[in-house]
Amino acid sequence: MAKDRAQSEDYTGPLKRLMLGVLLLCLLGLFLLWRIDSPRVERFRAQVVDRVVPNFDWAMAPVTATVNILRDFQSYQRIYQQNQELRRELQQMKAWKEAALQLEQENARLLDLNNVQLDPRLTYVTGVVMADSGSPFRQSVLINVGSRDGIVDGWAAMDGLGLVGRIAGVGRATSRVVLLTDTSSRIPVTIQPSGQRALLMGDNSAVPYVDFIEAPDRVRPGDRVMTSGDGGVFPAGLLVGQLAQDPGGRMRVRLAADYERLEFLRVLRSYEHENINDPGNLIAPVILPETSGGPDPQGTPDLPTANEPPEAGNG
Repeated sequence: MAKDRAQSEDYTGPLKRLMLGVLLLCLLGLFLLWRIDSPRVERFRAQVVDRVVPNFDWAMAPVTATVNILRDFQSYQRIYQQNQELRRELQQMKAWKEAALQLEQENARLLDLNNVQLDPRLTYVTGVVMADSGSPFRQSVLINVGSRDGIVDGWAAMDGLGLVGRIAGVGRATSRVVLLTDTSSRIPVTIQPSGQRALLMGDNSAVPYVDFIEAPDRVRPGDRVMTSGDGGVFPAGLLVGQLAQDPGGRMRVRLAADYERLEFLRVLRSYEHENINDPGNLIAPVILPETSGGPDPQGTPDLPTANEPPEAGNG
């Protein structure tokens, strides 16, 4: 047995070398055949390809599948990279969209401020809302204009659409605006088209109520509410809002001003009413004339009647 195995190994080695040599010679001949530039050899090559290649489809199928897998993987890598780039661009676009929306809203408010139709006698100063100092008990905002800009207590403040409130506290560079929704706010208004006069009263809610209406049966929800100018608090004809009715039957006003986004306020200058700073000059002192009879026993001096002029004293 050992002898037969040794003999088979002695034959196998030379046979392998012989087969390898024949294979190399065939490959070399095939290479030379494929490199020869001749019409006859070209026709021969075409015939060989036509006969051999179709019969090797089964052998080429794994190679083709492997190539397709590699191509698909490369395509997947490219798609993944493109997806990552698109995600980054989308994040940038969202940031630009937010900035564009903010600029659009700011531009719209500025356009509204420029397009508001006011009395041509009224001039104004536009300020930027710096902070909201509202609280459950007081609702107001701060703007960046003050005494250096000529702001005076009591002037009206509007946004692009309607009345917001009044100036109540002026510093050198800032002013406080008390909103119409504040509990201390009391504004005389006119309800159009009926022309009924009423009082708009804040109650720290977004929809202040209307009280003291002259003829409540002549007003309807949807009527426009304007400032009346009574008492010299505000100029007449400023838009306040629209009349509405709450579930309890009480008349309220949906304010025209956008209280959710107060960014710019227009302070209306009003020099029509003279400011009275000295309360002692409101009532002139009464000078009693001297009479010959002197005061009566009750201590009350003799006063002239309405139809009788006072007599001059003897002094």
